[in-house]
Amino acid sequence: MTATPGEFTHLNDRGEARMVDVTEKMVTVRSATARCRVSVSEQVASMLLSGGMPKGDALAVARIAAITATKRTPDLIPLCHPLAIHGVDVDVRVDVASSTVEILVTVRTADRTGVEMEALTGAAVGGLAVIDMVKGTDRLASIAEVVLLEKLGGRSGHWTRPA
Repeated sequence: MTATPGEFTHLNDRGEARMVDVTEKMVTVRSATARCRVSVSEQVASMLLSGGMPKGDALAVARIAAITATKRTPDLIPLCHPLAIHGVDVDVRVDVASSTVEILVTVRTADRTGVEMEALTGAAVGGLAVIDMVKGTDRLASIAEVVLLEKLGGRSGHWTRPA
């Protein structure tokens, strides 16, 4: 299916990339939650829980990296609007049984556009920080997924990822 440039909000009439003008949109409270899953070895999962990683507290580093990344999203994703980030919650969970580290990031604002990309960027960078902290012990560590779980606010209201 081929679409004309006018059908895409991020393209002008000549088909060139542009930043969408959100001036006329209402300021509303908005939030988004994203998840990154990092696959690690069972040994590394245990070391993460015990705080025994050679480079230090990988989970604390992941939390700080995720928060910092949410605030830097417009510097990384070209067409994202700079937003006032009013709150960021980061929950890092380790599951030894599945050899998984899960980074959950929830971002909140009151603005004219959503914070989905901020939540996704925070989760992804949190996952990358975990890999950076464990790569000397587990060279096979990898990001298994980065997904948006939920968004609230704006024109489309409340959306939740289907189970």
